Amino acid sequence: MSKSSFFYQLYIRTTPKKLWAALTQAEFTRRYWVETWQVSDWNIGSEWKLMIPDGRVGDSGKILDIIPEQRLILAWRNEFQPALKEEGYSQATLELEPQGDCVKLTVIHEMDREHSAFIEGVSDGWPMILSSIKSLLETGESLAQTRHWPEGM
Repeated sequence: MSKSSFFYQLYIRTTPKKLWAALTQAEFTRRYWVETWQVSDWNIGSEWKLMIPDGRVGDSGKILDIIPEQRLILAWRNEFQPALKEEGYSQATLELEPQGDCVKLTVIHEMDREHSAFIEGVSDGWPMILSSIKSLLETGESLAQTRHWPEGM
């Protein structure tokens, strides 16, 4: 079976501890990920949800693997757009690797489905979100385009 996949790497001038906090803690994600936050107890097998500002569940899944400050692997399904939800679960892998005074962040998001609309969507979304987290950690300011949930969604 063919896969759809997204791959992205970037280097962020920060520490693994600060990047991990920015990736997992609500007070950070709300600042760079369009006011969303994640709900999980961050253990292997635990449920994971990405919450939309109005209280809806935007995405859900479970923790497949986790090593704090090093790796997070999620089963991930969109919940609020019916056509994307029908595609089923994808897998998102985030790996953090110290590189001197910065951290190399690698994001791989894939699905066992050819021409996935969901992967196409995250391929547009991840670069902006990742650029915003980089900006937030390096300058204290996220990108303006990622600060608020889009109207009508």
